[in-house]
Amino acid sequence: MALLTTEDVLNKKFQYVKFREGYDQDEVDEFLDEVVSTIYSLQVENQELKEKLEAAERRVAELSNSDFTPAETPAPAAAPAVEAPALMLNGPQDAESATSMLALAQRVHDEYVRDGEEQSAKIISEANAERDSIIADAQKQKESLLSQLDQERELLENKINGLRTFESEYRSNLRSHLESLLSEVGNNTN
Repeated sequence: MALLTTEDVLNKKFQYVKFREGYDQDEVDEFLDEVVSTIYSLQVENQELKEKLEAAERRVAELSNSDFTPAETPAPAAAPAVEAPALMLNGPQDAESATSMLALAQRVHDEYVRDGEEQSAKIISEANAERDSIIADAQKQKESLLSQLDQERELLENKINGLRTFESEYRSNLRSHLESLLSEVGNNTN
């Protein structure tokens, strides 16, 4: 899996879910897994660089503690005397070279650590901002849905009250009509 870049995190778009409000939870989880994987890879790389730096520091300490002098080897009598190339350096030059290499390694290590910390802080900050945005959107949608449901409930309650009033009036009118019919039938029989 390729490491995420800050552009990947900034430009990540999630699909909306059709049957419920919010983002596709699987897609968000996969993206957060990629963020975690990237941070983990940076931490592993950081640890490896620290170990290499420690090994380089030990090597420099070894070189500076030992007085490095090349051993003289007698040349064979039959072979013509050939001067060895100047590949080996004197002890102080070796120590100075090792010190400058150590300083360079330390500087590179510090840059990697700083870059890694900045990237991880930025990724975490962006992920937190994305999370807060998702939560805020979900909260707005929840409030909107609750408001809509309250309005629908109020409308249904008004309809129920209207139907109850209609039923009461209808019963009253029906009772009056039936009583008048009964009284007419009673008057006609007399």
